[in-house]
Amino acid sequence: MAVYANQTIIKYGVGFGSALAMAVSFTLNKSIAWAIIHGILGWIYVFYAWIFKSY
Repeated sequence: MAVYANQTIIKYGVGFGSALAMAVSFTLNKSIAWAIIHGILGWIYVFYAWIFKSY
């Protein structure tokens, strides 16, 4: 049960994070292309920070 809950949280968290990045980008830039780019690059930065940063 806990594994399913974690998978669901991660699945919706990734979707929400990308949607939020795209919405903010579109609001600021008024460009669908930039919104898509920011939605993708946002998660690339998350992985970079996870690998190279020490918290």
